[in-house]
Amino acid sequence: MVMELNGLTVGLILSTIMPILYYLYHVSRSKSKSLPPAYKGWFPWLGCAFEFGKNPLDFIAQKKELGRIFTLYVAGERLTFITDAEDFQHFFQSPFVDFQKAVQDPVLNVASVSKTSFFKYHTKIHDMVKGSLASSRLIYFSDKLCDEFRDQLTQLGKQGKGDLHHLVRKSMYAAVINNLFGKNVLPVNSEKEFEKLEEMFVMFDEQFEYGARIPSVFLKDWSSAKKYLIDLFSKVVPKTINKKSDDDETLLHSLLNLVQDQYKPNYSLLLLWASLANAIPITFWTLAFILHDEKVLQKVKTELTNVFGQNGQCPTITEEGLKKLQYLKWCVLESIRLRPTGIITRRVIKSFTIRDMEIPEGDMLMLSPFWAHRNEKYFPDPSMYKPERWKEADIDKNVFLDGFVAFGGGRYQCPGRWYAILEIQMYVAMFLQMFDCKLLINSIPEPSKKHLVGTQQPAEPCPVEYRLRK
Repeated sequence: MVMELNGLTVGLILSTIMPILYYLYHVSRSKSKSLPPAYKGWFPWLGCAFEFGKNPLDFIAQKKELGRIFTLYVAGERLTFITDAEDFQHFFQSPFVDFQKAVQDPVLNVASVSKTSFFKYHTKIHDMVKGSLASSRLIYFSDKLCDEFRDQLTQLGKQGKGDLHHLVRKSMYAAVINNLFGKNVLPVNSEKEFEKLEEMFVMFDEQFEYGARIPSVFLKDWSSAKKYLIDLFSKVVPKTINKKSDDDETLLHSLLNLVQDQYKPNYSLLLLWASLANAIPITFWTLAFILHDEKVLQKVKTELTNVFGQNGQCPTITEEGLKKLQYLKWCVLESIRLRPTGIITRRVIKSFTIRDMEIPEGDMLMLSPFWAHRNEKYFPDPSMYKPERWKEADIDKNVFLDGFVAFGGGRYQCPGRWYAILEIQMYVAMFLQMFDCKLLINSIPEPSKKHLVGTQQPAEPCPVEYRLRK
């Protein structure tokens, strides 16, 4: 009886103490490793998806009030944002985050590349592009790109009016496609076929992030554009593989030689998107910012004249000459600073700690270059267009300003960044050498903040008037 009572007493004591010990353990653990403050929204599973989707960039800015690290619950995902540049090394360098696992599902949705194929070829493709478009190899692209830009800009005629974004897009699409994919590989010389290609690509690009997350059945126009582009590359791929040419191997050739499965057309589509989606709108913004500020415009024109002379109608812009256009390069980098991609992401593959906060396994770790570039600590007067701020960077050694993350970082930093800077700088230089141009509005358009993936597009048209220089 005594033994029974003792056993009962021990059981009662344990049943009372254990929950207390369990509670105290988790309280102490939560104090040392608390989760980031979170906003869950009003709807089960959907969380704050509706609020977030209306204007995601502004919504991110509003929620910074939660702290320098915070979590949003969006459609079944935990999106954990880090906002302080001092913490960015965790995003780019931590062994506990993974870029490929963050983007594999979106790649499956936007280009129908299988999971097996993606993990087999992604790193190989990244490294191939990085090597092909390294700064030391730009000389192999620059002369032909100059010829392409000159041909396309000549087609604008001696004078005219139009939306600057459309003018840039039309002439750059054709030139960059010919430069990276091969002359006439895609239908850029047939006006009717090129208009169709441009229309389908613009549709694909504008709804790219929706296609990455929303079932295609709800995106009829986007799905049609995707099908058109993959079907187009399905016809192009065998012709390109079998074509014998004395020309240097194009980037498309290198891609098709690397990929050895049925997804060659799908990877070709992704290469097209990567080639056009960001550099072309940044070129528009660079021209718009320069044309809007008369002092900046005159400095750029003076620099162009000092380097290339007064050769207005048929200028030759060399890579060696571009290296001397320091101020123009500042203008390009300042445009990239102000109009970078909205977010970049990594998947957390193992829980880890940032500032005594536990970032759980499975979270999507998020960083917004758009808002990072508006940090006054690194960029005084962050909303102002100030090319001169880039004199503090070591441009000759390709070293950017502290806090600048437009090209990402770590293992999967943008592999085409040096080619992108080259093409933007070359196009702007040639455009301003060939044409006198003025904006027909008092201020440049605001960027559309509805999208997170890629460079912001202008929210409204930007009408200009141009005339061929004598």
